[in-house]
Order: sequence, then structure tokens, then C-alpha cells
Amino acid sequence: MTTPVPPGTTPTTPPQVVFACVRNGGRSVISRVLAEHYAGGRVVARSAGTQPGEHVHPEVVAVLEALGLDTSAEQPTLLTRETIAASTTAITLGCGEECPYVPGVRYVDWPVADPGGQDEAGVRAVVADLDARVRALLVELVPDLALPPSVLDARTS
Repeated sequence: MTTPVPPGTTPTTPPQVVFACVRNGGRSVISRVLAEHYAGGRVVARSAGTQPGEHVHPEVVAVLEALGLDTSAEQPTLLTRETIAASTTAITLGCGEECPYVPGVRYVDWPVADPGGQDEAGVRAVVADLDARVRALLVELVPDLALPPSVLDARTS
């Protein structure tokens, strides 16, 4: 039995998902970093914002780095129609009305708290929420994907 190929992809090109929020400094970055970590190249993950800020929230960087995830390349980026059009799925995280609409792209809204300005426990709660959502999304996009253990299981500090 063959694995179904998501719309907008071929058997040789991985599906692309874009995670979008307003400032592109928290939720979308967390989601992208987690997706890239778990997908092992089987999904292309992008993040962008409708009104990108100047930097990724330092409290988000601190928690992700403590979990062993590299954030050094993360930089807020403007969400464009082209980025969405190149994606099979657009995940909105608090910017739904501001996101450009592209026919044929599946949109899903994730109502997740903004980690910006939160203490470590608050940011970790957001990461845990997004971790579960990202893992479920990846299995949906690539049904035969063997997910590695959650970064939350591997580290407790």
C-alpha cells in the first residue's frame, strides 16, 4: 500500500508548512523549530509574521536552547502571499484575519497563548502545547514518519 501524497507535493518533494503569527518572535518560531527537529527533512517548515518584530523573544530562545534546539538562525520574517502559496498548509497562531488567503492552501488556526514576556514556566507551557500540536501535524502530513521522542521527554530541566 502506498502512502497518500498531500496536495501540492509530489512523491519526491516534501510538504511545506508555514507557521504564522503577528511578530514572528514566539509561537511561529517554536513551531518551526520543533517541526524541523521532528520531521528529519520529510517536511519543510517555515515561519513568518504579518508584522515581524526585530528579534525572537529572548525567553523563547532560552527555553528552546535549554531543550537542545538550535535557534541561532531564527530571524523574524515578513509573511508573504508567495510563502503561503508555496505551502500545503498554513498554521495561523493569532494572525488569522491578517494572513493572505491563497486558494488551495489548507489553513488551520491554533489558539495558543503568546509566550512573549512570560516567565520560564509560561514559555514551557506554550512549548508543550505546540510540541503536541506539531507532532500530530507531522504524522498527518507524513503518515509513515517515525517521530523521535519528544524533546520534553528527553529533558526535564
